[in-house]
Amino acid sequence: QVQLVESGGGLVQPGGSLTLSCAASGSIFSINRMGWYRQAPGKQRELVAAMTRGGTTNYADSVKGRFTISRDNVKNTVYLQMNRLKPEDTAVYYCNAVLPLGYWGQGTQVTVSS
Repeated sequence: QVQLVESGGGLVQPGGSLTLSCAASGSIFSINRMGWYRQAPGKQRELVAAMTRGGTTNYADSVKGRFTISRDNVKNTVYLQMNRLKPEDTAVYYCNAVLPLGYWGQGTQVTVSS
């Protein structure tokens, strides 16, 4: 099993930046992929960005060029750097780990508003 704890959400103005962190513990050596998903009110949860064990990344079209996923293997932490934030980025952001079983963090709220 894997435990995931997110942090870093908050309120930011349009055009601003935030960095989300996801600290993993437990069976971390079995993780094949980690990623960030988000869910806005009334919408389905969607993939934002993901990184495989080998370092391959993929991004939703809506965040390409603005968001960057990265990891620190020493700290067992995955980050999501979010730049040029837009109001439509407002959502609860969830960290996900695939072993292949999937595990989720508790979510962190990101609100982009002036």
